[in-house]
Amino acid sequence: MFRELRPLIDNRPLTLTVVSMPDGKIRVCVVPQSLEKDEAANKWVGHRNEVAKIPDNAIKALTTPLSLTGTPEELDAELPGILAKYVDKHVGLQQTLDRAGTEIEQAMKAIEDRDKEKAKAAKTAKREDKKDDKQADDKKKDAKPEDDGIPSLWCAPASTQAPADTATQSITTEEVTT
Repeated sequence: MFRELRPLIDNRPLTLTVVSMPDGKIRVCVVPQSLEKDEAANKWVGHRNEVAKIPDNAIKALTTPLSLTGTPEELDAELPGILAKYVDKHVGLQQTLDRAGTEIEQAMKAIEDRDKEKAKAAKTAKREDKKDDKQADDKKKDAKPEDDGIPSLWCAPASTQAPADTATQSITTEEVTT
């Protein structure tokens, strides 16, 4: 009996109950105990909708008890085979849930890495936009008034040369009156 239970005992503690029943029968109950690691994979998922949790009924299946009732002779003959099948199914379920937990953990890490990369790219883009805005502002500060394509009489530098012919540049009173 314990040889058949050994693979299950290696993964989790068991409670064995043996009870005498009326009519000379015996009831044997094998109850696997729950472990903290059973729900660990679902803790990775948290509030994210991108990765599904392991269903609660699949996790609870790890603690599904086995109860057999029979005569001592029946149990001696049948119990080892029934326990072997029970343990095989249980160990298979445990391996499937462990594999699912590993895949969930990897998926959540990939999502976190993706989100970090998106945030980093957004931060870099924002930094580049600020840099471009600053360069544009610096160009405006350094630009001469004529650079905008519109000549400005108000901003034109004062002439340092005296006009060569003052007679042609001044308006005479005779021209104004005529």
